[in-house]
Amino acid sequence: MSLHPQVATYRAARAAAGTPPLYTQTLAEARAADLAAIRAGGGAVEPVHEVRDAHVPGPAGDLPVRVYRPAGSGPLPTLVYFFGGGWTLGSIDTADGICRRLANAVPCQVVTVGYRLAPEHPFPAAVHDCHAASRWLAAHPEQFDLDPARVAVGGDSAGGNLAAAVTLLARDRGGPRLAAQLLVYPNTDQTATAPGDDDPLLFNRHSVAWYRRHYLPDPAAARDPLASPLLAPDLTGLPPALVVTAEHDPLREQGERYAHRLRAAGVPTTLTRYPGMIHGFFAMPGVFDDGRRAQDEAAAFLRGRFGLTGTDRDTVPAGRGTDDG
Repeated sequence: MSLHPQVATYRAARAAAGTPPLYTQTLAEARAADLAAIRAGGGAVEPVHEVRDAHVPGPAGDLPVRVYRPAGSGPLPTLVYFFGGGWTLGSIDTADGICRRLANAVPCQVVTVGYRLAPEHPFPAAVHDCHAASRWLAAHPEQFDLDPARVAVGGDSAGGNLAAAVTLLARDRGGPRLAAQLLVYPNTDQTATAPGDDDPLLFNRHSVAWYRRHYLPDPAAARDPLASPLLAPDLTGLPPALVVTAEHDPLREQGERYAHRLRAAGVPTTLTRYPGMIHGFFAMPGVFDDGRRAQDEAAAFLRGRFGLTGTDRDTVPAGRGTDDG
């Protein structure tokens, strides 16, 4: 494979350490290992003007949220962010580095949602948690001093899948009205057989299948558009999108197909593939320079959708493989 040199170095380090695949571990082990790996790869913790934990109502009780607020007064544009982890791993802490960086770089308020995890809470619990939190935040702007006209959703991996599903629910169930969607290497088709090799040192097709089994104990649910947004019959009327993919990711093809379908439905969509990169790179800017470049691209996209122009942060290094439409 034409791995980026930094990916090759990362892979060699995992081989030397004898790092076992997450799908060979118990859930408790995998959850701890996933968080540790992301913290190790995230780089230095970036300070933010204000970070606080709170709760919002959910369909089965209160949901934890973490609020990242940059300096500034008045209602702020807000990104509601959903962490990755295959709907099985991950937590608010998993996305801490991403949320801090985006809060400062856009700048905007970022609220990450502690949705329920599978297999304890299989599909569609996470989707409905994320939609309920997004809808409540937009309907109660005074609670977090947000601008309800400038609310976006986003996420990486499973979080990208949830963000895409939330846009479908928001369109079809009366809100919230969303300014943008940020989809980072999203799962979009649970019926697809993931391509790629079986390299146990990297995220592979066995990883995809392991997460899917936990999230969708009923295989028939894979055809539900809330599980597989690519299978939604109609993608018109959805918010403008940035879709980020990695060349050596078993989810790349389905993420890019979703971007093309969005564009065909008239949704303004930018698709950027990062050559040589692997699944997870966006969350690891301390290891991969392209992780930081992709976060910069995400910040520039949100800045444009929020109407935050005229700053020295408007110029972002062009991502290789960018496809605007």
